[in-house]
Amino acid sequence: MLENAGLLVPGETVLLYAGYLCFHGRLDLTRVMIVSSVGASLGDNLGYLLGRRFGFPLLHRYRKGFLGKFLRYDRAQQLFLRHSNWAVFTGRFITGLRVFAGPFAGIFRMRYRRFLFFDTLGAVLWGIGITLIGYAIGDWRRIVEFIARFNRILWGVVALVVTVLVLRARRRKREQAREQGKEAPLPKTTSN
Repeated sequence: MLENAGLLVPGETVLLYAGYLCFHGRLDLTRVMIVSSVGASLGDNLGYLLGRRFGFPLLHRYRKGFLGKFLRYDRAQQLFLRHSNWAVFTGRFITGLRVFAGPFAGIFRMRYRRFLFFDTLGAVLWGIGITLIGYAIGDWRRIVEFIARFNRILWGVVALVVTVLVLRARRRKREQAREQGKEAPLPKTTSN
């Protein structure tokens, strides 16, 4: 819950460890899956509400400074809202991004019902899936290796998707500039 509310707490690691403890009979598997899903969703909802209430005024105050130039708020908002369903759902499965999905959805004013649907869907799949992975592996060293490999693959996929989106946006911008150049009237020349 704390991680999904926006704090940097290792929720995924704790959940994998809980699955490991379930495998060894120390915790009940069903209860862990339910508690993790509900906690993740509650944390995201808290992050959403905090972002909606306090995030925009905070970002608005600093958007002209270095942080604002770095984040490019208007572009980030446009991009997030265009892909908000995907961002909220998949952000759940990416270590580091999970912390920001709820607050950014609130800051950028994503419709709450849409947020709730995609967040709950992601939280349930995440809570059940990560717990079952820890349970299925059952060996803590192998779980740690799995986490490292999984995160590398996921960050690679994210980097690839971002690269494709950036290249598409640049190509679209060049095409628009070319089209505008064709439509611009030729300047009149005066004869001497």
